[in-house]
Amino acid sequence: FWFGEAPGRTDELSQAVSRLRADFEAHLPDGLDSCQMWLRDEMNLSAAAAHQLTHYLASAQAALTCLPTQDRIVFERFFDEAGDTHLVVHAPYGSRINRAWGLALRKKFCRQFNFELQASALEDSLVLSLGPTHSFPLEEPVSYVKTATLDKTLEQAVLQAPMFPTRWRWVASVSLAIKRFVGGKRVVPQFQRMDSEDLLTVVFPDAVACQDNLPGEREVPDHPLIRQTLADCLHEVMDIEGLRVLLTRIENNEVEIVCRDLTAPSPLSEAILNARPYAFLDDGAAEERRTQVVRTRGNYDPVAASDLGKLDPTAIEKVRAEVWPEPRDVDELHDALVVHGFFTAQEGEGWQLLFGQLMGQRRAAMVGHLWVAAERLSEVKALFPDADVQGDAPALSEVPDADVALRELLRGRLDLLGPVTEQALADSLGLPIKHIHQAIAALQTEGYLMRGAYSAPDVEEVCERRLLARIHRYTRDRKRAEIEPVSPAVFMRHLFEWQGVYEQERREGEAALQAVVAQLEGFPIAASAWESDILPVRIQRYLPDMLDRLCGSGQVVWQRPTGASVEEGKRKAGPVKSTPILLSPRESAAYWRSANLEQLPSLSSRGQAVYEALKAHGASFLLDLTQDTGLLRTEVEQGLAELVSHGLVSADSFAGLRALVAPSNKKQGYGRRRRRGLVDIDAAGRWSLARQRLAQEADHGLADPRVEHIARVLLRRYGVVFRRLLERELERDAGLPPWRELYYVYRRMEARDEIRGGRFVQGFAGEQFALPEAVGNLKRIRRETDDQRLVTISAADPLNLVGILLPGARVPSVPGNRILFRNGKAVALQVAGETRYLEKVTDAEQWDWRNRLIRQARPASWQASPPRSQ
Repeated sequence: FWFGEAPGRTDELSQAVSRLRADFEAHLPDGLDSCQMWLRDEMNLSAAAAHQLTHYLASAQAALTCLPTQDRIVFERFFDEAGDTHLVVHAPYGSRINRAWGLALRKKFCRQFNFELQASALEDSLVLSLGPTHSFPLEEPVSYVKTATLDKTLEQAVLQAPMFPTRWRWVASVSLAIKRFVGGKRVVPQFQRMDSEDLLTVVFPDAVACQDNLPGEREVPDHPLIRQTLADCLHEVMDIEGLRVLLTRIENNEVEIVCRDLTAPSPLSEAILNARPYAFLDDGAAEERRTQVVRTRGNYDPVAASDLGKLDPTAIEKVRAEVWPEPRDVDELHDALVVHGFFTAQEGEGWQLLFGQLMGQRRAAMVGHLWVAAERLSEVKALFPDADVQGDAPALSEVPDADVALRELLRGRLDLLGPVTEQALADSLGLPIKHIHQAIAALQTEGYLMRGAYSAPDVEEVCERRLLARIHRYTRDRKRAEIEPVSPAVFMRHLFEWQGVYEQERREGEAALQAVVAQLEGFPIAASAWESDILPVRIQRYLPDMLDRLCGSGQVVWQRPTGASVEEGKRKAGPVKSTPILLSPRESAAYWRSANLEQLPSLSSRGQAVYEALKAHGASFLLDLTQDTGLLRTEVEQGLAELVSHGLVSADSFAGLRALVAPSNKKQGYGRRRRRGLVDIDAAGRWSLARQRLAQEADHGLADPRVEHIARVLLRRYGVVFRRLLERELERDAGLPPWRELYYVYRRMEARDEIRGGRFVQGFAGEQFALPEAVGNLKRIRRETDDQRLVTISAADPLNLVGILLPGARVPSVPGNRILFRNGKAVALQVAGETRYLEKVTDAEQWDWRNRLIRQARPASWQASPPRSQ
């Protein structure tokens, strides 16, 4: 129940450690060899120990620019792999003083930021593991703990520390307040622990009271056992008097404070980052410490350590280039204006034509020199109520408070610029810098941004926290190969492997089919193409019965996307081969349907009768519908076809859709003997109304569950996601939310370290997001310079990205059109029955390529099941 303790280092030994560091720093200008000789001759160290200590301290000095002593304390801050920050205070005063300082700082952070952070303390340093809400100038924590309030602060902090109940048990046991022996037998430690807690409840009830019922500070009772326990904690486990002396020296400027923002932990930080439980100042488990996320270097090279304090300018410019938009049409420019608040006329140079079109569509306006979307117009008007507004775009929301408007505009602005000075922000808006300073302080309190010298040593800048974490990661990992973007052809090879299109990598079995459906979830594809061109190129030896079993068991559902409906008056009476149909797991099918329809579309009498029968009786077989409606069998089929075309009904089996879109000569007649090669609508099972999605709204800034689900589906489909890649789905109204909503979800996922953000495919503007395994796959494929495997896909396939990612004109998404790829490039096309070659080919290649293009997969999906036994 208790971890062993040992006395902290004495003041004399701490002073000796400080003198050693100061003397080493004085010898360091003479070179490493001189330092090693000094340690061997004067400190009587062995050659191996002198060599090790020299490189350790020299690396620390290079990273921190100085060595911490009792006259110089170093505050160090760095990002971990998850994007959170850690604050290490290098103070060689011994563990008793550092424990007291760490607990007091932890209490002050908790009160100021409302966040219970983790802390540890050792002889030479202490660490505070900060959360996403902690954003402050690095020199600010120096003033958090004052000598005037030290006693009260540390006393309240001790009451919540693990050391207090431990010392209380010791005091209660020594004072014989709890029984150690009963009937001549020793009381087991578990019972002693419970008895001590019961005694504490009686003597000091606030110590174990519910925190919800303690709005203020805890009142410490005047009880001898409580006084003794606090005295042991403050004067034995910790040294409050020594901390008081240290704080007095800091307030009198007798101790130098050095602040360093690093890209990785310094060598001196590794001890506290890997500290054992006896160093913990909170009751968090060792396996759950935030310091476990920190990646340490493991070697001490003074030359390499000198780079820890520098942000790579290339990384800063790289992040700025990644987040800066390059709109190609009015929709992309409108998205950028909505997300980032505004653009100045100078920044929009080159986009004037697109902005003019936006103004003509009443989607944007110009306020002074600012380009503003209609959605953000009210915020700009709150700042400039008397400004001249050009354009007749309406303000789509009420005018907010000026302070709130400025804060929200700067929030979007900082997400675009990376490190920037407050003066530059003030110049872009044309406001006094004091207003900018107030808004920046509010955003800093939220933890949205951080201050520091990022681009130049003596220039204070602010930077959005997520972008700063990415800059740190790029600086730290600038030599990693995965951040090097690949060409579109290499990315296409990745997609062929990612979706298992290569013939040698096709999967097999119903489990593989279920995985393919999950990967293609929500993508609308022509009904006739699913079983002739899409699934057979991904599943080895695909049979239609496989999909029927998945649908019949309730694991997979098919439906027409409601967003893909044609205009009223142009709709056909039923589905045809080109009708867009999507597949999805049943548990997520509602995410691809529209919200509840307030008014049904115009239906024929047959369709209305079938709809009312399904609504009244629920899921029904075809024979039940015939009896319930009183219609002929053919009329019921026509009514079902009409409802399917509206996206209102679905069937238990894919055989129902197969029968509806099959030619008349391929349909099984009613009452006839089952024949091979004919589809039977009776095999569809039950027909039912499609369940409509309930409208959901995000709460407290959280993502809409539907948007987050679709964002994860797109990552599963492509591995790497960016706006240009989704252009085809966005244009087809496939039910995707706007890119700006997906963008916010991906930002949160990147902040949680679930995905990577950066530039992975070259030639496309805007931010890109990728799964870690996709980054590794791109890295491997890039090393394989040539891939002569041929891949033929239908133009209806999701991988038809010709004219989107690959050069050339787009190939219409018609099942009869086909594309041939080699080495990730389109080399031949078959469009409207005509074969076109995009590269020079030999006679043998021409014959082979033509056969690959015209050789369609046998339409096994239109075959019926084997004849039933008579």
